[in-house]
Amino acid sequence: MRNRYLDLLRALAVVRVVVYHVTGWATMTLVFPAMSVMFALAGSLMAASLHRFGTAAVGRRLRRLLPSFWVLGAILVPAMLLTGLSFTPELLLWLFPVADPPRNDWGIPVLGPIWYLRNYLWFVLVSPLALWLFRRFPLPTLIAPYALTVAIELGLYPDPPMVVQQFGLYLGAWMLGFAHQEGMLRRLANRVLWPAAIALVALGGWWNLTQPGTKGLDLNGNPLANALWSAGVILVVLGREPATTAWIDRNAIFSRVVTLINRRALTVYLWHMAFVAALTPLVDVVGWSHQNLLGLAIRVVLVFALLGVVIMLVGWVEDIAARRRPELIPGFGRRAAARPEEAAATPEGVAATPEGATAEQAVAGSAERAGPARKQPLVPAPRSAESERVQTGSVQSNAR
Repeated sequence: MRNRYLDLLRALAVVRVVVYHVTGWATMTLVFPAMSVMFALAGSLMAASLHRFGTAAVGRRLRRLLPSFWVLGAILVPAMLLTGLSFTPELLLWLFPVADPPRNDWGIPVLGPIWYLRNYLWFVLVSPLALWLFRRFPLPTLIAPYALTVAIELGLYPDPPMVVQQFGLYLGAWMLGFAHQEGMLRRLANRVLWPAAIALVALGGWWNLTQPGTKGLDLNGNPLANALWSAGVILVVLGREPATTAWIDRNAIFSRVVTLINRRALTVYLWHMAFVAALTPLVDVVGWSHQNLLGLAIRVVLVFALLGVVIMLVGWVEDIAARRRPELIPGFGRRAAARPEEAAATPEGVAATPEGATAEQAVAGSAERAGPARKQPLVPAPRSAESERVQTGSVQSNAR
């Protein structure tokens, strides 16, 4: 059974990113720091995969991450080569983006979201070691990325490489995902979690006001404020995860939209800036400013309409990468009549977790069905309540 709450958070984060890039509203980064939440969710699911498959989880994650990126490159790289991009060995980064691959002038804004894949790739590669350290030294390992950001912001580590900067900014969110998967956040008492979350948000807000970044109040221009504010939000949205998620699927249309966005999250993220950039000239032609709500609404609708087209054209690559049966519009096809949890839990031939089964039983059954997947001793998750064990099984299902 999938954890539909994590699906909902991911869907909200993806939609927020698209709307933010169309509108440019800085307040959206404060209301919902989507990128940090996405890294936290990815960290939680990566920890679940490592628990089930060991280091083989790294290859599984890369298999699901790279094909959609390769499709993007196969379409846009030839276009950039024809319009001035130099043919250099750095083009190999379009196969494995451990650094930003080369782009020409028009490709820079269109392919801006690639930084997320670069960071995601690095975090996946270091996750086996990071999770090993986290389980033995949880607090120091969690604090380390934030300490790195502090050192950079205070000038103690001047001019670090971009990859190092991003480690400091987002690896902390990834680690909070580890804490979520290990059950640590849910076990925090309210008297600890809420004051900690409020203190982090307050400290991040104070730093944002007193040490403004490159984008004013926009957290994206202030790494330390972003890291602190986002950590406080993540503590709340993951630490106080609802015990039941049936309410998410009560409305069939809403449930199917959540499923669709989750199944095509990478496609939406990779392609949305191309449409945002393409529609930007409308501001000059029609006279729509960022204060014109009608104009912004029309641009948002047009971007999502174009994303619908690209989802139908190349979105099925995500199904192939996940070893699912390809679907044109996930959640709205012939299988839409099935329950969302059951439909989403079968991408790799793994049946839904039986209701009432413990997390350990779910893991064991999944490992037996996985065939060639690596079998390893089961490490009981540090949870005591039955509801926590059921939730853990849901997170592991999402991690498939």
